[in-house]
Amino acid sequence: MSDWLSIACARSTMLRSLKFSVVVGAILIAINHGDAILAGDVDGRRLLKMLLTVLVPYLVSTFSSVGARLEMTRHVPRDAGRVE
Repeated sequence: MSDWLSIACARSTMLRSLKFSVVVGAILIAINHGDAILAGDVDGRRLLKMLLTVLVPYLVSTFSSVGARLEMTRHVPRDAGRVE
């Protein structure tokens, strides 16, 4: 579990997840809430939904990155990269 958290909190993982969440979140917000934004019908409840709309791709990207990195470490021999 500590390996998972250390990878999830690594700067590179967080930046990658943030980039994906901004792009994908903006697209999803435009699709799901664009009409309400244009009509000026944005209240606290809708803002919460928009925040969750951005949070979901962040979490998906983080889980995917951590899983990929853990999978890579399982398949790398212990002495890989060691020069004799």
